[in-house]
Amino acid sequence: MPKITVIGAGNVGATTVQRLAEKEMGDVVMVDIVPDLPQGKALDMMEAGPVCGFDTRVIGANGYEETKDSDVVVITSGIARKPGMSRDDLLKTNAGIVKSVTEQVAKTSPKAVLIVVSNPLDAMTYVAHKVSGFPAERVIGMAGVLDSARFRAFLAMEIGVSVEDVHATVLGGHGDTMVPVIKNTTVAGMPVTEFIPKERLEAIVQRTRDGGAEIVKLLKTGSAYYAPSASVAEMVESILKDKKRILPCAALCQGPYGVPGLFVGVPAVLGRGGVERIIEMKLSDEEKAGLQKSVAAVKELCETVDKLMAA
Repeated sequence: MPKITVIGAGNVGATTVQRLAEKEMGDVVMVDIVPDLPQGKALDMMEAGPVCGFDTRVIGANGYEETKDSDVVVITSGIARKPGMSRDDLLKTNAGIVKSVTEQVAKTSPKAVLIVVSNPLDAMTYVAHKVSGFPAERVIGMAGVLDSARFRAFLAMEIGVSVEDVHATVLGGHGDTMVPVIKNTTVAGMPVTEFIPKERLEAIVQRTRDGGAEIVKLLKTGSAYYAPSASVAEMVESILKDKKRILPCAALCQGPYGVPGLFVGVPAVLGRGGVERIIEMKLSDEEKAGLQKSVAAVKELCETVDKLMAA
């Protein structure tokens, strides 16, 4: 039976555990520093098993002993973004939290695949890779699945069709510079441009870039968790079942797309060992320029992280 650990019992972490439990992906351990919080939520989920029809064992813990030898570890720890706060504002605080968590995880589950959810996503994935010492294929950031899901949802709403027939990929950093690839966006195999005029499509692209901030503004006291947790569950399933899904996620690029050794959102084949390979899409000149702009923003964040960690 596979073992999955989710670090953080807040909205994202707890909802991720719930989704994994209901999918019966394996035994799930939920860790949080708040005494009794993960234990209480874990017990509540176990009691949902008879109703929802799952036999998953869910364990709540305040330490890392119970997480030993996990196959996948999902890191959701960190402070949530508040209204008016950019992802970049989270950098200093969350870098310290992710560093501490990753150190513990690397000791107790040295063969795990790490999935980082904490923001700012690309920089926190960089921190986890640097601190863990894990090979790059076993450190992945969850961003592209979420960004692509938001884009697909907005397009389906606009056109009035099922989200299942809308296919789209979003590249680049998880933030204001993300790059939805329009020419590869289809509706039942047809180009999206046959359904939506250019000006309206541009507005939907911008809404996708602002997707997280829009929810933060509406909630006022927190950030998104239903769609992020669903995105994590899709990645975990592809890894544990060795499905080899091609999913957009933050992977270390050392050459593809001209990216110089940074974690940015790209289509990747996810299998039992993590990222098996990166798929390089043909991009238009405009998309290439947008991706390079996004890469530059990620590089700046990572350079700031290096200074903080060296201090």
